[in-house]
Amino acid sequence: MSASTPNPETPATAEAAPAAFPATAPERLTMGVEEEFLLVDPRSRAPVGRGPRVVRAASGLLGARVQPEFFTAQVEVCSQPASSAAALRADLARLRSVLGAAAADEGCLLVASGTPPIPPDRPLVVSEGERYRRMEERFPHAIGRYDQVVCGCHVHVGVTGRAQALALANHMRPWLPVLQALAANSPYAHGGDTGYASWRSVEHAHWPTVGPAPVLDEDGYDRLAQALVQRGTLMDRRMIYWYARPSEHVPTLEIRVADVTSDLDTVVLLAILVRGLAATLTPEIDDGRPPPELASRALLEAHRLGAANGLDGEGLDPVAGLLVPAPQLLDRLLERAAPGLHAAGDLAVAAGIVERIRTRGNGAARQRSAYARRGRIRDVVDGLARSTAAA
Repeated sequence: MSASTPNPETPATAEAAPAAFPATAPERLTMGVEEEFLLVDPRSRAPVGRGPRVVRAASGLLGARVQPEFFTAQVEVCSQPASSAAALRADLARLRSVLGAAAADEGCLLVASGTPPIPPDRPLVVSEGERYRRMEERFPHAIGRYDQVVCGCHVHVGVTGRAQALALANHMRPWLPVLQALAANSPYAHGGDTGYASWRSVEHAHWPTVGPAPVLDEDGYDRLAQALVQRGTLMDRRMIYWYARPSEHVPTLEIRVADVTSDLDTVVLLAILVRGLAATLTPEIDDGRPPPELASRALLEAHRLGAANGLDGEGLDPVAGLLVPAPQLLDRLLERAAPGLHAAGDLAVAAGIVERIRTRGNGAARQRSAYARRGRIRDVVDGLARSTAAA
């Protein structure tokens, strides 16, 4: 199917793709990515708490762009704002290379998976720091047995301010389950197949506010954020974990629905799809088009199916309320974002990566293929480590 021509067999929805590119090209927005990784022992393939050492080793080259995460068995890197897909990919590849080398020097492997396929042989340790300590004390139900480690991939697009970030978040809501399905990369946890393509989505939901963002303007956001903190639901605004949120520290909209994935092309695809969709929607928002009306139950079910099925099986169009093959929903997203992708020169790149994912499967499918060859969960971890390092 052409990325710029709507499929005539696609049912009409409130979010149907435009028939042609606008005469005025959408603005090219900056984009950035945060990736959270697991550190695993090369013998047991289970998570190991060497994060502080790896961060210290990598910080000489990466500075503050490498950071600790909630558990010491995790590390995080942050890309620079990029205006092109090529620049973003090169930056992410360098970050992974430096971090992988630091992990190897500390006797562990860098692994991009939403959950660890093999559980730790002892309770994980929460990273040092006053904020992490307070989170550990106030939200023990979210930590569970101290092995509920999850790793995400967060995409940022530059905005003029919080008002624009919220407007974009309101209009993007129907498409985030598709991004969730595309990025699903955590079928294994606790040593077995969970039956989900993204088990991270289930584990992460133990934290308060994880889920679809409500439709809010700037005043509504401030009132709700203040209420959540005052009631004790959240410790601070940085704990607003909606799937789409205004960043509290940089002028961006942050999309937080994706598993981290070992395939770097998929990460680039996520970023350019988010940016392309934002660029397509911005002139419509400026023209006063309201966000699509979605039933909360339908949106939640769309996310559940995205997490459960990934790109295999059906997803839900939350606007029309119809079950649709998941690959067809991905086609629709590509068509919807096409004007913004075209303006940035990303349309052919996005279409090419989508076609490769159709052939090879997304992260969850590739993890299951690795297991199917010999029935060994260690092969899943080894494949993830190789793919992460290959970037």
